[in-house]
Amino acid sequence: MNLKKELGLLDVFCIASGAMLSSGLFVLPGLAFAKTGPAVIVAYLLAAVLVVPAMFSKAELATAMPKSGGTYFFIERSLGGYAGALGGIASWFSLSFKSAFALIGIGAFAALVYPDITEMQLKLVAVGCCLFFMILNMVSAKVAGKVQVVLVFGLLIVLAGYIFLGFGHIRFQRYVPFMPSALGSVFATAGLVFISYGGLTKIAGVAEEVKNPRRNLPLGMFAAFIVVSLIYVVVITITIGLVDPAQLAGSLTPISLGASAFAGTWGSVILAIAALTAFITTSNAGILAASRFPMAMSRDRLLPEFFGKINERFGTPHVSILVTSAFMISVILFLGLEDFVKTASTLKIVLFLLVNVSVIIMRESKIQNYRPSFRSPLYPWMQIFGIVAYLFLIVEMGAVPLLVTGGFAVLGFIWFRFYARSRIDRKAALIRVVGRVTAKELAGRGLEKELRGILMERDNIIEDRFDHLIKECAILDLEGSMTSEAFFRTVSDTLSESVNVDAHALFDLFMEREKMSSTVVHPGLAIPHVIVEGSHQFDILLARCKAGIAFSDDQPPVRTVFILLGSRDERNYHLRALMAIAQIVQEEGFEARWLRAGSLEALRDVILLSNRKRDG
Repeated sequence: MNLKKELGLLDVFCIASGAMLSSGLFVLPGLAFAKTGPAVIVAYLLAAVLVVPAMFSKAELATAMPKSGGTYFFIERSLGGYAGALGGIASWFSLSFKSAFALIGIGAFAALVYPDITEMQLKLVAVGCCLFFMILNMVSAKVAGKVQVVLVFGLLIVLAGYIFLGFGHIRFQRYVPFMPSALGSVFATAGLVFISYGGLTKIAGVAEEVKNPRRNLPLGMFAAFIVVSLIYVVVITITIGLVDPAQLAGSLTPISLGASAFAGTWGSVILAIAALTAFITTSNAGILAASRFPMAMSRDRLLPEFFGKINERFGTPHVSILVTSAFMISVILFLGLEDFVKTASTLKIVLFLLVNVSVIIMRESKIQNYRPSFRSPLYPWMQIFGIVAYLFLIVEMGAVPLLVTGGFAVLGFIWFRFYARSRIDRKAALIRVVGRVTAKELAGRGLEKELRGILMERDNIIEDRFDHLIKECAILDLEGSMTSEAFFRTVSDTLSESVNVDAHALFDLFMEREKMSSTVVHPGLAIPHVIVEGSHQFDILLARCKAGIAFSDDQPPVRTVFILLGSRDERNYHLRALMAIAQIVQEEGFEARWLRAGSLEALRDVILLSNRKRDG
């Protein structure tokens, strides 16, 4: 059962924006300021720059494979089961940690409104909010998306007011000294605040539920990145100029402190409410996206199948949502703030690194059905830069991130080795790369077939009669050059049984038709067609001959042939088939894809995935 496509461009923008506008803005600036002073502005800017390779890579992968699970799905299909197990578990944990962190932030800011609230009461507030969002997401992704839109726009309005009113009250002497610590502290801080932007790409986790993903996914992500990056840098810059350094360092409510500097208690309360809104948007988006990872892993048999159950009434993965929410509640009750930040940031960096590797593998595998509607610019240098930068960040963050990374690598290996390995038989795109290098056909057709199905769903291709004929038709991939006579003998032998006509008689029909007028309709393309006896008969044969078929002395060799056979009562459909072929061969890049296809099924996919107008 497929998930409902209910999320539009505005929903994509708000889910991505809401996932970023939370702890990274309302909690972390104070902690980061304590480490590097006003240079925290540079750290946030650097973190934004470092997100760009992963953003471009995810946008490409998401438009090629808009399926639930996002990062997990990309990593598993490109790097294989073990990397998929690692990526899936890490993605789930990372998003769950970040969302749980946001829920705790709700409790922390509630203390500004109700100062006498106890620590346990704060956690209970967070748990209550988690349960509310769990129910909301179980009922409808569309409802969750609409709530997200309202909350995000309300938050953006408040932050715009903060920027406008706060700018006139900043004290420039608070930016001096700008970098009191060594340059290394800026890089380490960039790694710490990297999680602030981590929510940007979580929209890929719900890509299957996005309408027109080839347009809405990249556009929504890029818009969210630009808007939120500007807000981070500007708001933090203003906050440093508003708040005394001693107060700001280590504060868990830095933006509220900034508001109180020019608007007193009311300013602090309003920004506290804004912070609550931010944490709510992150929590809501987090449960929405994180719950799709167990579901996607279940579909691929890396987790028990009950994780993949979809509620028949609401069309949502209710079991996965329940399990994810339960895990988040346990995290809220038993883990501390620093554990959240370090673990979530490290896992996010590892995942971004693997996503960049995935793009390289998918491109170099030359899989024909890998057709992203958005392609990352500056390939492969953008991805190589990202990989090197993320490795550097992990090292700069110290021993804890390295231990966390190693721990998840071991956990993923154990789970894959003892549970998932015997349950999956897919070959990843990495095998295709190895196959190209070793000149062996190591990879089966499983991934290409799956990608074909994904593309048909993405592009809303509803199969018509022509598609069904292509799915069943014979295909010839001929070696060496040949004459038209030799070609028609091969075709006649291939088709005689399926159309119940003697091979010699069929050959005579083809030769007679060719004598009447050449069936070469375009340089390199021929569409021979004959009428056979009977009724309700229509068949197609596809043929490719890279070396060329000599149909006549005055025409270039033919490399692409569509053979049409039909009874007289199928004349109308014959014209429809010709129209379909005309649209296919005129599509940009058709000839290159046709000649590059590596197998008979790849040739079939070139036709099935064509962007033509379908009947009905």
